[in-house]
Amino acid sequence: MQVGGGRKAYDDINITPMLDLAYVLLVIFILMATASVQGIKVDLPKASSAKSLVQPKTIAITVNNQGQIFMDAFPVTLADLETRLRNAKASNPDVPIVLKGDQTAQYGKITEVLDLCRQLDLNKVGLVTGKPTAS
Repeated sequence: MQVGGGRKAYDDINITPMLDLAYVLLVIFILMATASVQGIKVDLPKASSAKSLVQPKTIAITVNNQGQIFMDAFPVTLADLETRLRNAKASNPDVPIVLKGDQTAQYGKITEVLDLCRQLDLNKVGLVTGKPTAS
């Protein structure tokens, strides 16, 4: 008679649960990366024909409806914006800039940002608009 009841030694490690966990974590990280916020939400004015100026190193400047200025989703003052734009121009003289202004934003703030870009001799400035809704 055999003492162990005929059991086999457990030599292999089952990695299936570990792989299942790894796949679930991978899916969660992919979903979280695609759901991240890409900027400040503003209500854009509509334009019938607009060409996209977005390039890999494009600087996005946003003016919301309270007149606050954001550079790449970070709040800045006009003086901070000038410093950051000078640094960006030093590294790339032809840096493209897109300006997103809420349609209810103070026109003076948008003009100040455009004037600052002109003073710094930044020529690749585009205004972001939304697509018109079909009526």
